[in-house]
Amino acid sequence: MNAEHDGESFYLFDFDDNIMYLKTKLLLLNTVTGERKEVSTEDYANIHSLLGKPGKWENFKEFEGTFRYFRDAEEGRRQYFVTDIEEAIKNDADEWKAPSWDLFVYACEKRRPVSLVTARGHSPETIMAGLRVLVEKGLIPREPNYHTIYPVNNEQVRRKLGDCDLGWTVPRLKRVAIKRSVEKAVEEYGSDHEHRFGMSDDDPANVNLIIRAMCDCKKSNLDMRFFVINTHQGEHVKLEVFPIDYRVTVTSQRDPDDPLT
Repeated sequence: MNAEHDGESFYLFDFDDNIMYLKTKLLLLNTVTGERKEVSTEDYANIHSLLGKPGKWENFKEFEGTFRYFRDAEEGRRQYFVTDIEEAIKNDADEWKAPSWDLFVYACEKRRPVSLVTARGHSPETIMAGLRVLVEKGLIPREPNYHTIYPVNNEQVRRKLGDCDLGWTVPRLKRVAIKRSVEKAVEEYGSDHEHRFGMSDDDPANVNLIIRAMCDCKKSNLDMRFFVINTHQGEHVKLEVFPIDYRVTVTSQRDPDDPLT
């Protein structure tokens, strides 16, 4: 608890291209040749809306194996997520550090409750195993103080979030995951404290869904504070979220070391 401010700071993170840049590849199917083409997550973000449309990507589409490396490997094989992290950090340069890396390190160091909300489909245990590599290599001071872990394309996680028919979109799943994380915080840490919640993401579309989720949470928890940290293209813009009819006030208390105050 942060006694000085009578509340706790909760940090929520997307992972890929936000905490780390990994070289996990997606596969696209060429509908003419039947060949499979590997693309990076960054490339996919730029081209996924162009698949099947006239132009360079008109003969490509997603297929059943598109996200195989973003799911758990079959039993007996080393998990892709773990090996991808190991490969990334072999590079002594900091090229693998994404815009929210320093914020993530800070949250781990200060033992802030950390939530991971990612479109990956690994199990929470695989996510934890990957981050344990960062501890073993001395890149983060300790394992995160895990609050929630929601890899929203994991089948069990989807059902846990209420998607029993496995038909929800990733934005909807992420929005529910954010709200569940806040609800759990209120339940475990108390509703009579000025808790603070901040989530960072690099994707403008995800930033918009985070704002909507945080706004929903603010309406139910008017005495708490909700922030969105936009890291798109290396920017670090911190926005505080309020319902449209909320009278904004400024608190006089502030911890200069805590980005969520």
